[in-house]
Formats: sequence, structure tokens, C-alpha cells
Amino acid sequence: MATLTGFCFNTVDFTFKHRQIPTINHFKRPRNRYLTFPTDRPQLSLRNFDRFRCFSTNNGNDNGGEDNKTTTATSNDSTTATTEPPEVVEETQQKKPPTPSSFGPAYSNFQVDSFKLMELLGPEKVDPADVKLIKDKLFGYSTFWVTKEEPFGDLGEGVLFIGNLRGNREEVFAKLQSQLVEVTGDKYNLFMVEEPNSEGPDPRGGPRVSFGLLQKEVSEPGPTTLWQYVIALLLFLLTIGSSVELGIASQINRLPPEVVKYFTDPNAVEAPDMELLFPFVDSALPLAYGVLGVLLFHEVGHFLAAFPKKVKLSIPYFIPNITLGSFGAITQFKSILPDRSTQVDISLAGPFAGATLSFSMFVVGLLLSSNPDAAGDLVQVPSMLFQGSLLLGLISRATLGYAAMHAATVAIHPLMIAGWCGLTTTAFNMLPVGCLDGGRAVQGAFGKNALIGFGLSTYTLLGLGVLGGPLSLPWGLYVLLCQRDAEKPCLNDVTEVGTWRKGFVAVAIFLVVLTLLPVWDELAEELGIGLVTTF
Repeated sequence: MATLTGFCFNTVDFTFKHRQIPTINHFKRPRNRYLTFPTDRPQLSLRNFDRFRCFSTNNGNDNGGEDNKTTTATSNDSTTATTEPPEVVEETQQKKPPTPSSFGPAYSNFQVDSFKLMELLGPEKVDPADVKLIKDKLFGYSTFWVTKEEPFGDLGEGVLFIGNLRGNREEVFAKLQSQLVEVTGDKYNLFMVEEPNSEGPDPRGGPRVSFGLLQKEVSEPGPTTLWQYVIALLLFLLTIGSSVELGIASQINRLPPEVVKYFTDPNAVEAPDMELLFPFVDSALPLAYGVLGVLLFHEVGHFLAAFPKKVKLSIPYFIPNITLGSFGAITQFKSILPDRSTQVDISLAGPFAGATLSFSMFVVGLLLSSNPDAAGDLVQVPSMLFQGSLLLGLISRATLGYAAMHAATVAIHPLMIAGWCGLTTTAFNMLPVGCLDGGRAVQGAFGKNALIGFGLSTYTLLGLGVLGGPLSLPWGLYVLLCQRDAEKPCLNDVTEVGTWRKGFVAVAIFLVVLTLLPVWDELAEELGIGLVTTF
């Protein structure tokens, strides 16, 4: 906008009918005399931008409108001005709205438009009238005494009530939830969370709590769309293909030499005829069925645990992988979890079901591998593969014996390979990081702060290759891209889980580390897991 020019008044005289305002000569009016604010300046709300008119000048002056006129009119020391009566000044101070220059540097038109666009496209905020109604009807001396309010939610679309608890937190929370439905209907979700930046614990024991309010349409996940069903179907078909490919690769000692050379020799350029692999598809199906069975058992475990709690889950999005057949699946919560105990139970149910089936196949495969009657069904695999897991390598060594394991290749049953891959996939998904099953379980059992520490340690171990061996880098990238965010808080995100749940999660994490920890060459040679000197 163009620069506002000043107006010079040599003599200003206001005359009324019945009396005359006295004139004071040689009085220099201070800048912004009508804009006197207390020390605690009010916070600028995005909803009030339509009340403000922002001005910009070429000479760097932040004042606009009438302020510019006042400033220019008082730039000369010899200018004469008149003063208004105190009641006129007070009335003007009350009626005159603040300008952006009162709060600091002026906002440009582009910034104001950006703020308005963000507010328009962002989630709908809680109605202030409902906030006042909820404060009057729900909170009080017998439940929770509100001392202040803060924004709540990812984008500040909710309200966080901070104050003092006046009773047992679980009883107060249940009472507030029932009263909220009576007052506002099925419109809002009430969360009980730990008070942010709390100076100390609650005098009744445990952390200090606050209550967050969000609209249901904002806080609850949306329904599954048609495109999501299509994507899930395509990923499942790709996972079937990767599982069959794993079954074919397990027969590497039977495959045509030109096919083996193409997939193992980095210098091989000419692709062989893939029709040569068709005769091996039938023999690859048992292993593929085993891998897919573990995946389905895993997801069924989640759904069986969620159904009694009335928690909705999304369809699983399977992640294909040519090394393990699959990296598991991404399953989202489609409703808000009621408490942290439910979060732990649902998170552990899937890995427990998948690990149970995987370990059963692994043990049966080991027993068949040592049975001479099943020699025709065995496949030869490099013994160095057993060095990929300390726990599974030790179990295999104890079952098959030193002579069978301390060789270049080991004859094993395909069922053992399916169990091994299932246990490895389950262990990867139980890592305590992000939104994986292990991350959800740790967050529910020990809190979000504990998950941050576990997550940083997990990323470090994956980056160094300490966990997962050659699969650590692709798995770490997958987690960073798809599963890095922690789970959203439960409705009751304060009440801790029982001791046995915490113990179960700790034991599960310990077994995960033993499963994904590779066996280094010196220890492998000493234990007889693989023939290290041949590598």
C-alpha cells in the first residue's frame, strides 16, 4: 500500500455549545496514547484476524490508520494540541480495537491470508459456547477445579482443561464422561492425560491429570475408503507372490544353474528363461502357505483381542518382502482406545498368535529335519543362515547336533524355514519403536516417554546393523517411512497397567533382541553354528 502522508495541525480547538475545552499549548502527544495495554498482552487468535486491518508503509513505520496520522501530527515539537477529558479518553480506549503493531511487527497481507487458509482447511475447533457450558455443568469443586485452558490436539483444535483434581481420577473421569453425553450428546470425546509441564505429582498419588476435549469427527479415524481396499488387495497379491518366490529360493540346490547364477552373481546380465522355474512352483507352495498362515494368524490375534473391547481395526496392509516372504502388515486402529491396558492387550495378541504358530512350525521342521524318513523332503541351505539369529541358531544347534551344523550346507525341512521366517518377521514387528506392535505395547505399558527412549535405542541398533543383520537397513527405512509415529493417546491415558502386563512386555522385548541378534563368527565357530572357515 502507498505511504500514508501526515497532516499538520497548527492549532486544534474543539468548541462545544455550553462549554469550551481548555487548550494547552506546546504539548507533544505521545505515540499510541490510546493503545495502552497491561503487561500481560493478550494472545493473538487466528479467529480475530478478520477484525484487524494490517498496514504496511515504505518507510518502515509499523503504525497504520489513525495512528499514522497521530504520529505525523505530533512530529513537530512546536505543534499545539488539545487534550480530551478523562472520560472521553477512557471511552476511546475501550472502543478502539488493537492493531497488529500493538503486539509486535506488522503482519503482511500474505501472512494473514495464510493464517486464514490454515484455519479454513484445518479441523473444526471446539465451539466456545460448548466450552463454557461444559465448564459450568461438568467441572466444579466436587470433580475437577479448572484453573486455566490451553490448546489440545495436533493442531490445537481442542481444549485442555488444567486444574486440580478433587477425587479419585478413575471415578471422576467416569462421572465426567457420563455427564458430557448428557450435556452435549454424542459430539465430543473427553481425554484424561497427564498434565503437561507439571511441577510435581498429584498429592493423592500418581501424576497430575488434565482433561482434553475434542470433537468426535476430528479425534476419531475416518472410515476405510474404496481406494484403501484396492491397495490392500494389491499388496496381498504381491505378498502371495513374494511368499511363493521364497519357496522357490529355498530349493536353490535344485534350481537350474543358469537361474542360480543370475540371482547370485552380480556380474550376470542376461536373464534366463523364467519358465524354467515353473516346475518348482508346486514344491514351493507348502513354504508359501506357512508364511501366509503366520501372517493371517497374526491378524486374527489382533481382531480377537479387539472385538471384546469394541475396538475397530482397519484391514491389514501386507508388506511383501522377497527375503522373509513378508514384513508383516500395517493394521490401524479405527476407534479410540479406552485405556492403556487395552492397547497392550491388542498389541501383544497379534505377535503372540503369529509367534505361537511360527515356533510350532519351526520345532516340527527341526524334528522332521533329523528324521531319516523325511529325507526326500529336505532342502539344502547354507549353514551361515543359522548365524542370523542367536536364539534360533542355538535351538537348531541343540536339536540337529554339532556334526550336522558344522558343515557348509545343512539339510532342513521347508516347514522349519517357514517357522524361522515367521519368528523373524514377528520379532521385527515387536521392536519397541513407532507404531509397530512393540512400540504400541511399550507405550501402553511404560508411557510415551519410555517409548521415545526405546525408539532411539532401536534406531541406533538398526543403523549399526546390530539387530537384524542385512535386513536392518531396509526394515529401518520401512519404519521411518510408514510406522515412525507413536500411537495417539487413549481416552484414559493416565491409569497404568498391571505389573504382569509390564513384565510380559519386558520378556517379549528380551526375546525379540535374542531373535534378531546375529551370531558373530568367533562365537559361531565356538558353538558349532555353521562352518565359518568356509566363508
